[in-house]
Amino acid sequence: MPRAERARLAPYGAAVCAAAYGSMKLAQALGAEALADKDPLPPELRERLLARDPLFVASHWVLAGAAVVGVVVALATVRPWGAAAPRRLLLAIAWVLGIFMIGRAIGVLGFGFVGDALLLADVRPPLAGQAALARDLARWDLLLWSPFFLLWGAFWTATAAGLRVSGRGTP
Repeated sequence: MPRAERARLAPYGAAVCAAAYGSMKLAQALGAEALADKDPLPPELRERLLARDPLFVASHWVLAGAAVVGVVVALATVRPWGAAAPRRLLLAIAWVLGIFMIGRAIGVLGFGFVGDALLLADVRPPLAGQAALARDLARWDLLLWSPFFLLWGAFWTATAAGLRVSGRGTP
């Protein structure tokens, strides 16, 4: 595969991940339970999420909208119409999103590969009375969410690195 084609994979990958995540959040905002019960939240927040608390419904709408913006930003790095966007802004967004998502996947925020492994190895004890649920959510996070955020973050950082090297994505 020529280098120009490889350089386009990361922005398209970031756009696909944003679209997938945004679709799930839109479905949840509209009332679907699409993986909502697998969200690794503290028990009190999880109950509010599953009860469709208005704050969580609103957050799903905001996240679905942010995902649309993510698709547009990712595509702006490789599509001709994106040349009008400020390169520094695209670069900053791509780096921030990439680093944040990789940090989330690794476990900087308390869950992720490190947090899940610590919980499943009984190094970090779960909340009293929540052991079975905490372990179940840690498994879901370890097998689904963390790898997804790691992949998505890798796409964003590769997009940013491609912008930095080329001065613009490869149109």
